Amino acid sequence: MYFGFLSHAAAQHDEFPSAEKSDPRELGWMQGFPPPPNKLIMQPESNYFSFPKLRWTVCHIRELLPTAQISRGIGSTIPLEYEIDEGIDAVRFTPLGSRKSMTWEQSLSSNYTDGILVLHKGKIVYEKYFGCLNETGKHAAMSMTKSLTGLLAEMLVAEGKLDDSAKVSSILPELTNSAFGSATVRQVMDMTTALKYSEDYSDPKADIWIYSAAASPLPKPQDYKGPNGYFEYLQTVQQDGVHGDAFGYKTINTDTLGWIISRVTGKKLTQLISERIWSKIGAEQDAYMTVDGKGTPFAGGGLSSGLRDLGRIGLLMLNGGVLNGERLFPQVVVDNIQAGGDKNAFAQAGYKTLPGGSYKSMWWILHNKHGAFAARGVYGQTIYVDPTAEMVIVRFASFPVAKNAEIDPTSLPAYQAVAEYFMDKKK
Repeated sequence: MYFGFLSHAAAQHDEFPSAEKSDPRELGWMQGFPPPPNKLIMQPESNYFSFPKLRWTVCHIRELLPTAQISRGIGSTIPLEYEIDEGIDAVRFTPLGSRKSMTWEQSLSSNYTDGILVLHKGKIVYEKYFGCLNETGKHAAMSMTKSLTGLLAEMLVAEGKLDDSAKVSSILPELTNSAFGSATVRQVMDMTTALKYSEDYSDPKADIWIYSAAASPLPKPQDYKGPNGYFEYLQTVQQDGVHGDAFGYKTINTDTLGWIISRVTGKKLTQLISERIWSKIGAEQDAYMTVDGKGTPFAGGGLSSGLRDLGRIGLLMLNGGVLNGERLFPQVVVDNIQAGGDKNAFAQAGYKTLPGGSYKSMWWILHNKHGAFAARGVYGQTIYVDPTAEMVIVRFASFPVAKNAEIDPTSLPAYQAVAEYFMDKKK
């Protein structure tokens, strides 16, 4: 989830204008020198994540919030190869819960897609941009950020630098009296902590909004008496239940994991992502992350990047830690993630579009016949890795409703259909 600069209205499910009618260019958001007052999206208003404004916002986060750079380094970009497949647009599938089929091309509009990339056998076979995004632009990755944080943690575990069986309090004594103190690092990594915390964006009294106020990098109101920054907020979270019993998707787990990673390595998350991943994948562009008022990167959802660079992350996972002939981390890192987490714990969360799935190290594991796994973020963000079809799909989107359960019916079957299309072509 993205932190609380979303407005409550963004979480409501009403009737919304189509992707074409809500296109930021069509609506004229932030166009002109200067833009007309009724077309401005800016601080200090709090509703720039309400629809349809969010369709502009997702491509312009750093114009609204302070950010920290994730450097690609000074090496040369390593271009991805192209082998465009014109047949993908016509691939048909039947959405979950429907009897009427649709094409891949039709699904892009249905899903308010801003950018879509399909790679097969390491080559780009499909790439399109819509709305606010073009090939040089950057888009909010939302909770796909979590998967990078989880990947770093899994790398540190494989290297013996992080003990995932250790109690969090042994690494972060500041969290001894919080719910996290008695949890293990692995329980944080897999989100099986028992936390008294609500992340229901539609509830204006949910904990997410208290968390958001603490995390806000903007000046606090004079009468504000709550925690200041991610680390202070995490110290206030109380336990509710038994750690390890059930999966519960809560962004504060990832911010705790980011703190653990920084404490173990002595480096900010942005620096570590750059050193261990971004500067080694032949990236085209720097990425960036939002930060709180103390400069702490938002480990749970602050990343913005280019589409093709996330395609490189997908290939890195598909290839078991190898990209451009260089091994960045051991095969066991991906093996551990792909094996998945506790299915019984996951089932208790009731994700109807992910039956039989699990969650491991901040990655969603589908446990389908292709062994697919994914990084996912609100409003439709996805890195979808299908090892059997040797396929990676990356999508940026600005769907009107935050919950992926609303977009999965026309997404997950589409991904599977394209994977089967590639496999049928080999026969």
